[in-house]
Amino acid sequence: MNNLGKRIQELRKKQDMSQTELADNVKVSKSQIIRYEIKGSQPPADILNKIADVLNTSVDYLINGATEEKAKASLKNNDLLVKFKEIESMPDKEQLSILNVISAYIRDFKTRQAYAH
Repeated sequence: MNNLGKRIQELRKKQDMSQTELADNVKVSKSQIIRYEIKGSQPPADILNKIADVLNTSVDYLINGATEEKAKASLKNNDLLVKFKEIESMPDKEQLSILNVISAYIRDFKTRQAYAH
């Protein structure tokens, strides 16, 4: 089972929905839902949109998973991920202050790099 199929299946089960019910709501056959969930078939964009609507989620979540899953996949340094999660829980004003400090540091680093070459 691919990740897309796994997410469709998990969301469907959370809503206590059968494959037949999902198929009826999306206007495809039950066998097509089985292909998406288990066999790794990729639904066309219009069907993917319908599945997302019926399961009360986004196409982005169905394809890519949770924001945390995407962050783990793209951030190799787990400590950074932990710190960013802590920052995310802070009030907006504090988040903005931290982003300004990070932006200034990155700008200074890039400037130093440009002059080093």
